[in-house]
Amino acid sequence: MPPQSGPSKEKSEPVPDFTQHFTWEEIAVHTGWGHGTSGKGRWLVIDRKVYDISKFYLVHPGGKRVISHYAGQDATDAFAAFHPNKALVKTYLKPLQVGELAPDQSTSEPSKNKLLVEDFRELRATVEKMGLLQPNYFFFFLIFLHILVLDAASWLTVWYFGASLVPFLVGAALFATAQTQLNWFQHDVGHFSVFRNTKWSRRFHLALAALKGFSPSWWNHLHNQHHAKPNCFRKDPDLGFHPVLFSFGKILSTELGKKKKKFMPYNHQHKYFGFLAPFAIIPFFQLALIYFATKHKKWFELFLTVTYNIRIFLMYVPLMGLKTFMVYYLFARYIEASWFIWISQMNHIPMHIDYDRNLDWVSTQLEATCNVHQSLFNDWFTGHLDFQIEHHLFPTMPRHNLWKAAPLVKSLCAKHGIEYKTKTLLTALADILCTLKDSGEHWLEAYLHG
Repeated sequence: MPPQSGPSKEKSEPVPDFTQHFTWEEIAVHTGWGHGTSGKGRWLVIDRKVYDISKFYLVHPGGKRVISHYAGQDATDAFAAFHPNKALVKTYLKPLQVGELAPDQSTSEPSKNKLLVEDFRELRATVEKMGLLQPNYFFFFLIFLHILVLDAASWLTVWYFGASLVPFLVGAALFATAQTQLNWFQHDVGHFSVFRNTKWSRRFHLALAALKGFSPSWWNHLHNQHHAKPNCFRKDPDLGFHPVLFSFGKILSTELGKKKKKFMPYNHQHKYFGFLAPFAIIPFFQLALIYFATKHKKWFELFLTVTYNIRIFLMYVPLMGLKTFMVYYLFARYIEASWFIWISQMNHIPMHIDYDRNLDWVSTQLEATCNVHQSLFNDWFTGHLDFQIEHHLFPTMPRHNLWKAAPLVKSLCAKHGIEYKTKTLLTALADILCTLKDSGEHWLEAYLHG
């Protein structure tokens, strides 16, 4: 008789686990920085899996610096924040895996609030289920349309009324407004909040470069770092003017004073910030863009920047002449730069500024950001950056959904005793100068007596 089929009575042997396990202490030394760690490479952790990014960071699509800022750390929440299609990205990460966290290791490092980490991840899952990461295409169509109307109105004003004082000023104001609103819009596109499909986003970002005159790769390179480690000196490029032009925060200012370093009269920086900061970023952005595009061989993006300037030149010079056009263009750029610098920094300069302390994602973002009271004007004027807290916690969330996430974030903060700061627009702007004055005084005290 043939043997009867059926389950084997023999107990199957457990499959041995050959996965290598690591402790947080072992992972922490793989930062790629310093003489003691340069030979250990760069590792990071995502969902308890340990990845060696020592070579991958050089070709990371989001930029090599932003991923390096998490070397030796848990990057789970940052990974979720930046990548709309996490499942797809993880397929590329799989060959980089070298092990997992040991079973006795907590989900995040000891320096982080474990309960807060868990609660935020539950909140993120809730946000995804509510559909708050899905864009409203009609909303963004209207945003884009109103930008085109403003841009056309600036040219038509000068074409129809001439280049006398009043149409000159009105045209320049309209041009600066169109460019600023376009800056907020390209900010949305760069965060994948207009199109969830990353290929569509990158292509449309390039199209906007032709209208704005910038390099999307350069912008992503800088802005991703800012979101990854906001207000962390040497990791957040927004602090790049420290200490050359300004001294930011009590800690950095005191340190600078004790070292007897003085590049500018920082105790007067609140007086010259409004003039110097916008004036400085105009050439800085252009030179940095050219340098980045040349170094990384982004020739097409550089071409789009050049053609943008040629287009503006051909549109306006025949209407007003070269000299008047140069004044018109630089005046409009100064308005745009002022608008940008005040709005982008009102949520950050007044907040805590320090070196990276490897805090959890929520604490990192809440220490460095604050909100402005919501209104239709504030939404438009700031590009919805009046909800900076929600934007930093969920960078890919479309701006029209940020207000819906705000009550959920407030509840999370209340539960864990985290301050959720909200100000009026004027208070937020004034706090920039108050904070700069305070930082300058800390520098002077340490410089004279430290």
